[in-house]
Amino acid sequence: MLIEQEHRLRAVIFDVDGTLADTERDGHRVAFNAAFEAAGLTYRWGVEEYGELLATTGGRRRIERYLRSCGHAPTEAAALATTLHADKTRRFVALVRTGAMRARPGTAELINALRAEGVAVAVATTGTSDWVRPLLDNLFGIDAFKVVVTGSDVTDLKPDPAVYLETLLRLELTAAAAVAVEDSANGVQAAVSAGLRCVAVVNEYTRDQDMSGAIAVLDDIARPEDNPGGVEVLRGDPGLVNGLTVEALRRLAAVVA
Repeated sequence: MLIEQEHRLRAVIFDVDGTLADTERDGHRVAFNAAFEAAGLTYRWGVEEYGELLATTGGRRRIERYLRSCGHAPTEAAALATTLHADKTRRFVALVRTGAMRARPGTAELINALRAEGVAVAVATTGTSDWVRPLLDNLFGIDAFKVVVTGSDVTDLKPDPAVYLETLLRLELTAAAAVAVEDSANGVQAAVSAGLRCVAVVNEYTRDQDMSGAIAVLDDIARPEDNPGGVEVLRGDPGLVNGLTVEALRRLAAVVA
């Protein structure tokens, strides 16, 4: 039975890439390029080009669509994408284990504060469990998360709401009892389609995307130590200048959707 907790914050559901950790430009992109090189392919994704390719969620789907755009036949592109993505995943996990991937500033402190206040912390991501779980474990400890749902657990990826609906089901909560934290337009759309209030925390790749479904848009999760002015509130409550805190997320949970 679902636990009804109308407008009371019981859980915060985080995306991973670009939200909890800066993984895209110097992590996934690097691993993709290494996989291309190892396969004898000349394709290399530059920093700006990769930002455009992120419009396609799911690494395997991203490769497949790219290969087809380069002239590969559909059957060949699908098979090659599967092989390349498996190699890319192995390379990314190896990169994670070197400690090269960093959490966004303030994320660990926010997760710890939420747990101390009895608020469940969950993950809903398009990424596959093969790399998501090692990354979460390396950065935060996997036990910090009550529920982790990945692209390996659902058929339809963001912007489809499937991953959020599955996360709410496993949490035994309705959308009214949780807030989602995302970094991209696809992620915001997925969360909102699942009935969640969503705050967007943008990064260099997503700052100019359409976040109109989010109830607030910030340029960072926490107040940077080198910026006493606080985070930039691009849209929403000016009081969020101090970043995401337990109290701020409780206020967002009370916003009427």
